[in-house]
Amino acid sequence: MSGTKNGRSPRSVALVGPNSSGKSTLFEALLDTAGAPVKRPADPRNRPMTTEIRLGHCTYLGDPWCILDCPGSIEFTHQTCAALAMVDIAVVVCEPSPAKTAMVAPLLKTLRDQGVPHMVFINKIDTLDGSVADTLSSLQQYAGSPLVLRQMPIFDGQTVTGYVDLMSERAYRYRKGEASELMHIPADMVAEEQEALGRLVETLADHDDALLEKVLEDIKPTPEELYRDMRKDLVNGAVIEVLVGAAENANGVRRLWKALRHDTPDPTEAAERRSIIPGGAARAQVFKTVYAGHTGKLSFARVWSGTITDGAQLGGTRLGGIYRYVNGDLTKVPEAKQGDIVAFGRLDAVRTGATLSPGGQPEALPFPKPAPPVYSMAVSTTDRKDDVKLSSALHKLAEEDPSLFITQAGETVLHGQGEIHLQTTVDHLARDYGLTLAVHKPAIAYKETIRKPVHEHGRLKRQTGGHGQFADVTIDIAPRARGEGFQFIDKVVGGSVPRNFIPAVSAAAEEATVKGPFGYPVVDVSVTLVDGGFHSVDSSDMAFKTATQIAMKEGLAKADPVLLEPVDHVTISVPNDYTARAQRLLTGRRGQILGFAERSGWPGWDNVEALVPEAELHDLIIELRSQTMGLGTFWKKFDHLAETRAIP
Repeated sequence: MSGTKNGRSPRSVALVGPNSSGKSTLFEALLDTAGAPVKRPADPRNRPMTTEIRLGHCTYLGDPWCILDCPGSIEFTHQTCAALAMVDIAVVVCEPSPAKTAMVAPLLKTLRDQGVPHMVFINKIDTLDGSVADTLSSLQQYAGSPLVLRQMPIFDGQTVTGYVDLMSERAYRYRKGEASELMHIPADMVAEEQEALGRLVETLADHDDALLEKVLEDIKPTPEELYRDMRKDLVNGAVIEVLVGAAENANGVRRLWKALRHDTPDPTEAAERRSIIPGGAARAQVFKTVYAGHTGKLSFARVWSGTITDGAQLGGTRLGGIYRYVNGDLTKVPEAKQGDIVAFGRLDAVRTGATLSPGGQPEALPFPKPAPPVYSMAVSTTDRKDDVKLSSALHKLAEEDPSLFITQAGETVLHGQGEIHLQTTVDHLARDYGLTLAVHKPAIAYKETIRKPVHEHGRLKRQTGGHGQFADVTIDIAPRARGEGFQFIDKVVGGSVPRNFIPAVSAAAEEATVKGPFGYPVVDVSVTLVDGGFHSVDSSDMAFKTATQIAMKEGLAKADPVLLEPVDHVTISVPNDYTARAQRLLTGRRGQILGFAERSGWPGWDNVEALVPEAELHDLIIELRSQTMGLGTFWKKFDHLAETRAIP
């Protein structure tokens, strides 16, 4: 696997697509066809959802390949984006249904933004009910370049039995689990095939003057010319190649392999796309971290240039093994060269996204940033003895998954991309770390304030033998404007409270705002010390603190206290077909709509802005995605505190 007879460098492909598109089935079919099968589930229909990148290595017709099967759920998008930044080409897997094409819109946008060459594989073609043209037309509105159909399905009644390859003008009959069988183009398809071929040629001619000249002179181009132009335009992002098949039956998989083999950029071209100088020092980038039990920490990495050998110093750590995944199993190899995607062993000090070189500290390559979290879950151990173990495990999980954020202010809260994302994290903790956790909705950061000023007196007089305790304070407590915080003012005159005790009064007054009459922190109040009394022997800092706390507790309760809730500025992003639905969703959660507008750089999408109480946002993402085919998302930021009658 470290090389081939013709010496060609390894190339890589990422399979991406929404859940249920058959992406993982295609991953297994590609490896199976290349003679490197992985274990398949007994019942593919009950296949568990892919939640982590799967890496497979194989050789097809003498060429070494790395294949990445990426999660389909939007909740694991960061892993997919990280994988796409590493590969030479991507295959977008979708179903032959116009109603489901919107589900690939975010993927196509990511590929366009990252400049990754990509083709589309319309899977499950045996379930086609309608025409491929309808699916293409629907897909085109989300694609950044013209879609070029390479294959037309052949029907026998309502059943798809094969396809016509437009560029070679050959027809093939599907055979389950085997190579397709060459056949004649059905007579009733010849005219339609010629029309489709004409559209293909015209699209390619838009980027090739020589081909355009042939079109204008009505000269038929050769298949070799079409193959050449297709590759050139695909690599440049000028077109998106479209193939069809049914991965579960291995239909169209060999044709996809041949298209990949011919059209995928080589590693040097991919490196140039990321502004990496060819022939430079060895350089790799880590895009995924896994703690793999007895194997220890594994760092999945792409080698962008040069060759890295086992035992090399990377990121200040000695490399403890280089691994490929052959037939689903880790296989140790002595080196990884340009184009390879491998797992590096035991780079304990290296973080996800790091750029590595045996020659020292290289310039860091860009790495995708995770989206802001949209769902939170508070967790606690069922056995307090596991608290330290939980902290250590969460540290590792946050390293494995940069889209997982953890806060520990009063309670341990996981923040992520959705309920499935965080539930997967909790399951991971139970399965791999033996931690049984209780989960619940995170607490809302309610605050309190007051609505009227009060004049309050606090007095401490205690005699217990020997020195007693005495302090007397008179304070004014008043509300302040929202956001102005706490203020202490000293207006004592005549020495009724000695200067050395005033700092104790100030500290005690502020400490008393930590927990108000409702049990929450008190904000936006001023406390003015106006008078007091002392004893030359029995007064002390502690006595004045106690007297101040008495005055504050009684005063805050009389000052018409009110509960405040945090209100966030929320921006929901949805396809414009769902804009009205998003607005109703927000108003149903006590949201104040601020307006909506087209999302910049996202044709056909809108952003809806609103002010929404944080207490209403916990499960917003669940309802939003259920109403938008899983496409809707949002981001938020704290805006202000507002009075509320809601009972927390």
